[in-house]
Amino acid sequence: MKTPHYFTLTLIITCLTGFLATQSIAQNTVVTIKGEAFYVNGKPTYEGRTWKGNKIEGLLMNSRMVQGIFDDLNPETRKLFGYPDTGEWDPDRNTAEFVAAMDEWKSYGMNAFTINMQGGSPTGYGNKEWYNSPFHPDGELRPAYMDRLKRVLDKADDLEMVVMLGIFYFGQDQNLENEQAVINAVKNTVNWVLKEGYRNVLIEVNNECNVKAYVHEILMPDRVHELIELVKTMESNGYRLLVSTSYGGNTVPNPNVVKASDYILIHGNGVNTPEKMETLIKNTRKVEGYRPMPVVVNEDDHYDFDKERNNFTVAVEHYVSWGFFDYRRDGEPYEEGYQSVPVDWGINSERKQGFFDLVKEITGGKF
Repeated sequence: MKTPHYFTLTLIITCLTGFLATQSIAQNTVVTIKGEAFYVNGKPTYEGRTWKGNKIEGLLMNSRMVQGIFDDLNPETRKLFGYPDTGEWDPDRNTAEFVAAMDEWKSYGMNAFTINMQGGSPTGYGNKEWYNSPFHPDGELRPAYMDRLKRVLDKADDLEMVVMLGIFYFGQDQNLENEQAVINAVKNTVNWVLKEGYRNVLIEVNNECNVKAYVHEILMPDRVHELIELVKTMESNGYRLLVSTSYGGNTVPNPNVVKASDYILIHGNGVNTPEKMETLIKNTRKVEGYRPMPVVVNEDDHYDFDKERNNFTVAVEHYVSWGFFDYRRDGEPYEEGYQSVPVDWGINSERKQGFFDLVKEITGGKF
């Protein structure tokens, strides 16, 4: 005969099991910062690696892969993004092909990428009538977007890759109805990442906060540090996400952002010579509030990978992580560009191959 204590214990176990089933299992990959270096699972990235006398250990070799969960919710413009073979846009195909390509990216030694909740310009530069946002107007999350993001983050976690997750993009932030909706979107995004247990994610509050296309003042340079500070207050089991935001090309960050951030993001658009890249890096490290912390270029559309010195190599010389920004120019084939939609996520163009070959040379193809 079963006693009342048996039934009480059974009820407790059942409730506990149900509770645990709703909690995410801890993920495998943890990114941390020590001084100017990034660490993954307690070890500096590219541990012990040097290249041409330059320290590589602790850097993030990355690419701007912002369209990994892209969709267009505007039926009038959605047709612009049809695949060459079908003529139709398919967000699930896009994410599936993104995830399938990640093993190859890793094999060259790339250990990080940027993906944005609101994507980037699907035509390279500028935004028009398309509607790409995982947020409802009040800042609540759209489940379909988050399901796609989970597939990407799960794979990155398995591969021990670091993900710079951007939350807002100019040309899409106007789809949030007011400032409170922006704050809600930040809270909902960060809480989702924490609840899912991801610890390989770095937050980029918004892409290029100084671009005048932003609608909400809290996303602009004078106030964006408020959102950085907000992210820093959010924790789960004593853990919080590391956070920063970026500026437009060839822009030195403002002190309010440098003081608030865990790492610094700069962009190389408009930095059209290695000497200008050198100047941008040096001036960034002179900003009030700077202390030993990582500096990361996570967007640069200058290449010259076959030359002895280029923006990538100069960044490495100055112990700065560097990120490839590639988009499809007018008249170029589908294989070109990682930001232009639809995207060929493979390494199937000369420009892409040049980047990955240099990553492999610099890193030795190791993490």
